[in-house]
Amino acid sequence: MNTAAFFDIDGTVYRGSLMIEHFRKLMKYEVIEPNIWYDHISELYLRWKNRQGDYDDFMEELAQEYIKNLTGLNLNHIQFISEQVINLKGDAVYKYSRSRIQWHKAQGHRIIFVSGSPDFLVSLMARKYGADDYIGSGYLLDSQGEFTGEVVKMWDSESKNKAILNFIKDHDIDPGSSYSYGDTNGDYSMLKLMGHPTAINPSHELMKIIKEDPDLRANCQIVVERKDVIYFLDGTVEFA
Repeated sequence: MNTAAFFDIDGTVYRGSLMIEHFRKLMKYEVIEPNIWYDHISELYLRWKNRQGDYDDFMEELAQEYIKNLTGLNLNHIQFISEQVINLKGDAVYKYSRSRIQWHKAQGHRIIFVSGSPDFLVSLMARKYGADDYIGSGYLLDSQGEFTGEVVKMWDSESKNKAILNFIKDHDIDPGSSYSYGDTNGDYSMLKLMGHPTAINPSHELMKIIKEDPDLRANCQIVVERKDVIYFLDGTVEFA
């Protein structure tokens, strides 16, 4: 059987959100009207940025506007913008995560990205970092290659669990010897399934889950990367 390393992308590998960066680029190139951000998104964004609001609320609102404004567009027409996001922003990754990807490659492990970001962005990020396989939220297209507005989500724990079980079967993966890296409660199943889980800059909600789950509390490594320092903690760490 094979050993694999499963990585979430946003907040785990990438120091931000691919969808936010893509949204901004679509506004810059006037594919999406800038007033949409200011009318619908900016208040939630500022509340989250100032630690007064919930990240999931912000992302849910952003995703709804993002999906609505992509509907009817042709994937090929925004391909250049998508590639610009990865070319210009794709190196903004955590030092620890980059080193782990390199280490897993050196060990001959399978690298698999499991992300809630749009699949057409995840595919470009997977190519950039040499991942063996990937899955993102599926933004469905019609026969003409235009977005239908339908999305097969991959940002919640249940969806990621199903995807990972398929990867385990397809790649003949041994979960006990494999690794997983995530940062939010959506990554819970991914951390729970693998023998070597690591939470990278975990959210408060994920920390609560780790503390309350006996297996994760005992086995999950917690990594916090701030500025140029990387801290290594475990599930017994106190937090507020």
